[in-house]
Amino acid sequence: MKRPVHVLLVGAAGRMGRTVVDLVKNDPKIQIVAQCDLGEPIDPAMKNCDVAMDFSHADAITEICRTALHHHKSLVIGTTGHSQEQRRLIEGAAQSLAIVFAPNFSIGVNALFWLTREAAELLDSDFNPEIIETHHKMKKDAPSGTAKTLAKILKTARKMRSEVPIQSIREGDVVGEHTVIFGGSGERVELTHRAASREIFARGALRATHWIIGKPPGLYSMQDVLGL
Repeated sequence: MKRPVHVLLVGAAGRMGRTVVDLVKNDPKIQIVAQCDLGEPIDPAMKNCDVAMDFSHADAITEICRTALHHHKSLVIGTTGHSQEQRRLIEGAAQSLAIVFAPNFSIGVNALFWLTREAAELLDSDFNPEIIETHHKMKKDAPSGTAKTLAKILKTARKMRSEVPIQSIREGDVVGEHTVIFGGSGERVELTHRAASREIFARGALRATHWIIGKPPGLYSMQDVLGL
């Protein structure tokens, strides 16, 4: 039997990090060999892993990419809210490393991405798209990375110049809800995904961690992982 995939978990003390740690306890194919949190050095922990999984903070990405490049380790990035400069840094690292960079690791949400693209192409311009997203009050970025991805899908499919309206709601302990609305004359089409547990994101991230082993350098999405 092959040994388990050795993972460095960055952001282990956060909500998603704790969920990943709990799930890995029941996954014999993955072993968390090191954990890092805010203020802790990443370099010593990066040496002995196969894949570094990031669920920390957008500002940590510079050190994460630098260290991963130095040790030539693959990355699974689930943190959102990166600036354009930080995204370019990830894209640059992907020229030398295999990186899965996803705004949302949920299989259901990635199905929503696919369905949104199909609906945008099927429904004519009389159906105006908009997005409503809701998350817990502690989520810092608004709109969410998932909502931004949905907006990008809509703009590309419709060849839109204007921005897609996004309503961001932050309240209570909502894990995540996203609705794409196509409003037409006398009718409307709604596509909705509701997350009831953070486990769905953690399971997807673990699936991406298995998948990325042995992949050539490149910037991959969860769509690539799922073959969509």
